[in-house]
Amino acid sequence: MPQALTDIISLEVLDQDGALRETSDAVRGDTRADLFRKAGVAGGALVASGVLFGGLPGLASAAKPSKRQDVAILNYALTLEYLEAAFYKEAVAKGGFSGEVGDFAKLVAAHEAAHVAYLKRALGSAAVKSPMFDFKDTTTDETKFKATAFALENTGVKAYAGQATNIKQPAVVQAAVSILTIEARHAAAIAAILGHIPGRDGITPDGAFDKALSKRAILRAVGATGFIV
Repeated sequence: MPQALTDIISLEVLDQDGALRETSDAVRGDTRADLFRKAGVAGGALVASGVLFGGLPGLASAAKPSKRQDVAILNYALTLEYLEAAFYKEAVAKGGFSGEVGDFAKLVAAHEAAHVAYLKRALGSAAVKSPMFDFKDTTTDETKFKATAFALENTGVKAYAGQATNIKQPAVVQAAVSILTIEARHAAAIAAILGHIPGRDGITPDGAFDKALSKRAILRAVGATGFIV
C-alpha cells in the first residue's frame, strides 16, 4: 500500500472529533454475550456470524453517514479481511497446491495479509480483534479451495460495494476502493482458474453491473459457511 494512502487515512484523520476513541471504548472489553446482544441476533448462522460482526456499533447501516460510521465500516471491512487472510494463509501452509492454484493462493495470501495490516494500522486501538476460524478441508482439498475462494472473493466485492454510499470521508472512500478493485481482480483470477466464461457461468454473475449486498446479507453468507468458531 502506498505510504501516501496510509497517511491520508491515519488515526489522526479518523479521530479528529474523538469518534475513534468512542468507538474503541464501545468495542473494547466486550464479552461474547455482549457482542451477540449488540448485534441483536440469535440462533443458527446469525449467532455464528455475530462473533465476527456483533461487536461493531450499529453504524454501518445508519441512514446518515458520519465519521463514526466510517470507523464502523472500516472495522466491518477488517473482519472480512481477517477471514480471507486466515483462509489463504492456511491454504498455503497446509494445502500444498502447485501450479496456478498454488501461485494464486500465495499471491492472494500476501494481498489479504497486507489489507489486514493496513486496516488495523488505520483503526489503531479501535480495530476489532480477529475471531478463530475452522476452514475444515477447504484449505487442503483443491476442488473445495477453488470453489471457496471464488465465493469469498465475490462476497468481498459485494460487501465493499454495499457500503460505498455509506462512507462520508473521501480518504476512507479512496481506501475502500483501492481494496475493492483488488478483490475484484482476485475474483476474476479464480474464475479464470475455474474455467468460467465471462457473462455465462459465474465470472460476472450479475451481468454488466455488480449487485452490492447489505451488511445483513453478508452476515448471513459468512455465518452460513460455518468457518467461525
